[in-house]
Amino acid sequence: MGKWRNPRNIHRHATTVTMIDFIVRVCHRQTLPKQSLSANLKLAAKFPTERITLVEIQVVDSPGERIDAFLAARLTDISRSRIQTLIREQFIQVNGHPAKPRDAVKIGDLITVVLPEAVPLHNEAQEILLEILFEDDDIVVINKGSGMVVHPAPGNPDGTLVNALLHHCRGKLSGIGGVERPGIVHRLDKDTSGCIVVAKSDVAHQSLVGQFAGRTMEKIYLAVTQGIPKPAKDSIFTHIGRHPVNRQKMAVVNPPGGKSAITDYEILHADAATLTALILCHLHTGRTHQIRVHLHHKGTPLVCDPIYGKPSKTSEQTGRLMLHAWRLTLDHPVTGERLHFEAPIPPEYNPWLDFVNGKSILPP
Repeated sequence: MGKWRNPRNIHRHATTVTMIDFIVRVCHRQTLPKQSLSANLKLAAKFPTERITLVEIQVVDSPGERIDAFLAARLTDISRSRIQTLIREQFIQVNGHPAKPRDAVKIGDLITVVLPEAVPLHNEAQEILLEILFEDDDIVVINKGSGMVVHPAPGNPDGTLVNALLHHCRGKLSGIGGVERPGIVHRLDKDTSGCIVVAKSDVAHQSLVGQFAGRTMEKIYLAVTQGIPKPAKDSIFTHIGRHPVNRQKMAVVNPPGGKSAITDYEILHADAATLTALILCHLHTGRTHQIRVHLHHKGTPLVCDPIYGKPSKTSEQTGRLMLHAWRLTLDHPVTGERLHFEAPIPPEYNPWLDFVNGKSILPP
């Protein structure tokens, strides 16, 4: 493992030197005014904040490894994608010269990493009622209601989950990624209800991102389709990408286009009278609109789906998109304990649940 430069060999500024506990023997970080870098890095003008964290690493082994992978293995509180962004923005240098993502490290290289302080968002904290399923110092799990937008965006500047979290957590949220944001590591569509986990610390954020990427987090959804999928139980494996004509939609595309997407589904109840079905979906990937796209691809779009279905022609008018993030299973980012969460099933599902309850069809 490459060792960090000995702190005694680094010039100390008047500001506080912060050491990361778990790598105290081999790493050195300084929190400095950005003006202190202008002489040797010429980066001061690029910083959005007045303070930065400076990290220096002396490479002593692992020659030939890509610099982004090398740093990701050692800066465990920073994601590899964030490191690649820092490289592109020239916040990482090797021997005084801007690094490139594909550069290979060599014995004796001095790598300088500059981490700008998180930039506060200008989103307003709003007192909005949240249904908390679980909360501790590291994560909060919420049952998001149908109709609530996760992030502020044009047309939805407030009243979002982010606004609610800013008030509820009062600043105790992950700032990873260079922007102080409320730890959102995955999203639910506006009209989808159910479990969503939020990171309250950078360590938790990094762990949750890794669990999503490693597909160790389990996500179980309940959906109601217009039409009855065949077969009754199947695994859908396609690529999903942006729709070639309507850029607001996603679509199944031919590889190598798009990204691979895997959804397992099982019919819990099929209603021949209304030609609808209650479906249990297990997501193995997390592509935008994945369940909606996959079931539309099978010719059975979700009931009341305004994008992929035809709500005006749906026999069952439930008043909402029939997709609910029912169960979420993850490893606690600090303790490692396997945690299971369940969001209560909305009452709009009752016409189908009435045929299921008591028959032990719903898995434990």
